[in-house]
Amino acid sequence: MKRILFTFTLILFVAGNSLSQIKNFLFVGMDRELLRNADYWKPELFDGVQVAYSWRQLEHTKDEYDFSLIKEDLKFLKRSKKKLFIQIQDVSFSMKYNHAPKYLLEDPIFNGGANKTYTFKDYDETEYTEEGWVTRRWDVEVQKRLHKLYAALGKEFDGVVEGVNTEETSVGVGSVGKLHPPGFTCLRYKEAVTENLAALKMAFPKSTVIVYANFMPGCRVPGQATKLLKDVYEFAWANNIGLGGPDLFPYKKEQKSYPLITSSYKKVPTSLAVQDGNYNYINPNTNKRITAEEIFQFSEKDLHLAYIFWGTENPFYRSQTIPFLQVLKTRKP
Repeated sequence: MKRILFTFTLILFVAGNSLSQIKNFLFVGMDRELLRNADYWKPELFDGVQVAYSWRQLEHTKDEYDFSLIKEDLKFLKRSKKKLFIQIQDVSFSMKYNHAPKYLLEDPIFNGGANKTYTFKDYDETEYTEEGWVTRRWDVEVQKRLHKLYAALGKEFDGVVEGVNTEETSVGVGSVGKLHPPGFTCLRYKEAVTENLAALKMAFPKSTVIVYANFMPGCRVPGQATKLLKDVYEFAWANNIGLGGPDLFPYKKEQKSYPLITSSYKKVPTSLAVQDGNYNYINPNTNKRITAEEIFQFSEKDLHLAYIFWGTENPFYRSQTIPFLQVLKTRKP
């Protein structure tokens, strides 16, 4: 049986505005109100907008879907002739928020519906803090429900939105196994990721589908994390599914997905997001804090990205992102 991932992002864009192959999108996450704020939404600078919607927002009760937020954003963006790229949020990075629908949490058939994720402080994973919640992506019964959500979304929005993307494949449950949720193994997780992608692509054959494949758990088997990540990329290449990730750190060797993203050029669409904290990164080539222009140059020349999703973290959004995109707009093709 095929299974489904739980995170989506809505991206809005207008083809042909960019002066390079890259389409620049505003990434507002779940802060949809920023689209109505003139300090943030600059339609003349962006090809579109990426918006995250939680599964709980889209399915309040079992089989009762509510896509009103997406429709509101589509209507708003239509005024600027922009399109939407959907990110469906199935993971949180705060214990305050659990994005799984309540019925998943309450019905025993779903085995809790979601599990805690952690940040580990030592290699042996004896010291850790609780980070947030992840919907049980690997659980057969949970994924049946997600398949239905994908199908309902695709029926309504395939070919209408620019695309849909999953949340990152990285999952903070550790490698030793002491805190692995019921039913979780690294191999099962990889199977679930690809099964979920197949279901999402089936639901959205016209719109662009992107998986945020940044890291995979390896369960302390030498080389397994790298192999499983490569498996996800090869599956995406074979099924015309785009690839990307949540953070843009130029020339950072620890980002094992970057060579795979480069290898995806001309095979499938690729993307990365400039998210909170990215502008604090020190460029190893300059030993200085990264700039928007360096981010763009690395994305264009090294990775050959199709999309950049620019986040709204200040002061960088105002001091870096907006001024750079204003200059970029004045450049001649």
